[in-house]
Amino acid sequence: MASDTTRVLSPAATAAPAAMPAAPARRRRGMVPLEPVSPTARWLLGLAFFVLFVAVWAFFTLGGYVSPTFLASPITMVQEAWLLFTEYGFLHDIGMTVWRVLGGFILAAVIAVPLGIAMGAYKPVEAFLEPFVSFCRYLPASAFIPLLILWAGIGETQKLLVIFIGSVFQIILMVAVTVGGARKDLVEAAYTLGADSAGIVRRVLIPGAAPGIAETLRLVLGWAWTYVIVAELIGSSSGIGHMITDSQALLNTGQIIFGIIVIGLIGLVSDFIFKAVNRKLFAWASL
Repeated sequence: MASDTTRVLSPAATAAPAAMPAAPARRRRGMVPLEPVSPTARWLLGLAFFVLFVAVWAFFTLGGYVSPTFLASPITMVQEAWLLFTEYGFLHDIGMTVWRVLGGFILAAVIAVPLGIAMGAYKPVEAFLEPFVSFCRYLPASAFIPLLILWAGIGETQKLLVIFIGSVFQIILMVAVTVGGARKDLVEAAYTLGADSAGIVRRVLIPGAAPGIAETLRLVLGWAWTYVIVAELIGSSSGIGHMITDSQALLNTGQIIFGIIVIGLIGLVSDFIFKAVNRKLFAWASL
């Protein structure tokens, strides 16, 4: 006779627990949102767009759908580019434009970065400067050209000041936002370890904001290239903008397009260089 303590288990009770349904495998067909691509694929895709752009351009111009007066073909543009380098000293124009961009941009950065750090670190300084800087940030640099010609003439100083005005206020505000977004726990920890106000700025705020400041300078450098062309359109005897103005008077769209492409290529190269330097200096920021 079975013991009273013996428990009779039903087949359902003795069966192993049912396994949970397996999660559906993620499909990888086509493009997946937020899925990264390899560096090789990124380069190939970027190059493919340029190839497609030139193909469409050649189709409409060489096919006779667009008049050469309004848009030169890629072949005509290459021929005009050769003339610019061999007969018209275009390398000198490129050098002058690069010098103006770098000169005005460096002058703006030297003044704007310390002011931005001060605004981000000290709220009284921010309250004092932020309304004026925000006001000036919306003023177009090209609107100052008539005044700058009166004040500085049509020489290099006027062109440097156009780039300076177009860059300095943007850098100040963007740097101030970057510095002001520092982690409060790091600041409190530094105070706990005995740091004073100057030490907080020097050892916590600036190192923490350095990658963001470098990224800000990279972005504003791209904007500086748009200001230099405006500066060179008026009262200039050299530079890419000067060449574009002369070509417009002659209805030479091939040279105009080539000048625009050169600006884009130089800006793209400078952007890549800036990115490479930032990755080398602040490799820890991407971890």
